[in-house]
Amino acid sequence: MTDDTNSIELATELTIAWLSNPNTRTSADDVPAFLQSMHAAVSKLGGEQSVDAPEAPAQEFTPAVTSRKSLASKDQIISMIDGKPYKTLRRHLATNGMTPAEYRERYNLKVDYPMVAESYSESRRAMAKKIGLGRKPGQTIQKGAEPAAAKPRRNAKPMATADAE
Repeated sequence: MTDDTNSIELATELTIAWLSNPNTRTSADDVPAFLQSMHAAVSKLGGEQSVDAPEAPAQEFTPAVTSRKSLASKDQIISMIDGKPYKTLRRHLATNGMTPAEYRERYNLKVDYPMVAESYSESRRAMAKKIGLGRKPGQTIQKGAEPAAAKPRRNAKPMATADAE
């Protein structure tokens, strides 16, 4: 038996089982349509290609702006989806159901195309360095200037002793 015969037999058995269900109310005209839909479903699950359904062509997306214009400002990145400015694209892409990799692939961008505005990235980097992130263990945070030399201790006055009385 071939795979085609198996899918036809499976579709036929499923249709017979569907018709033998006492809760199924159908007319004789609906049976061929149901049998065809079962055959298509079984063929699809079996990995067979249906002759009737040609493969859908890949959809072309035209960007709202060019990649150069998208990165023109240091303060924001302009989205190629809707042409609006954002400091970071990650949340915007998530609302549109995409990942950064899918976004780059969709608009033929390089792998190193940034998802965050340059000024935003610099401010986050400065903030992280300020609180000490990125240091290796054992390194200390360097202060801007050397601390002033400590004042010499005053000589303590001798305490009065009980013998002096």
